[in-house]
Amino acid sequence: MNSYIYELEMQVRDYECDIQGIVNNANYLHYLEHTRHTFLTANNLSFAQLHSRGIDAVVSRVEIQYKNSLRPDDVFISKLNVVRQGAKYVFNQVICKKNDNTLCISAKIDIVALVNGKLSKGIAEFDSLTEVTGV
Repeated sequence: MNSYIYELEMQVRDYECDIQGIVNNANYLHYLEHTRHTFLTANNLSFAQLHSRGIDAVVSRVEIQYKNSLRPDDVFISKLNVVRQGAKYVFNQVICKKNDNTLCISAKIDIVALVNGKLSKGIAEFDSLTEVTGV
């Protein structure tokens, strides 16, 4: 999927890199999560507000393909789109270097909704942000 509905520019901080001088793999999860959170905030959705109503969006599965490493001070663009597949929301995300659009990672993050601690069919507030598929 190459059509993205949200983009966020970020920069690698030195402490996110390991002894090899590249971003530690776990930090990509932080970048992806930060992008999802700012996307929702930009669409007037608040995790705190949803939680206060007993609604929690939680990660149920993560798939990441590492392609090229980011290094200290690299500026990159984190992009996403979201598709609803049944009861889950699939966030398709990529991170590319800003200067030459080199693909660093591609990821698929599955999110499910818990309402009062129980699996739900979805989150109404998310539905307007998604494309629905028959899967």
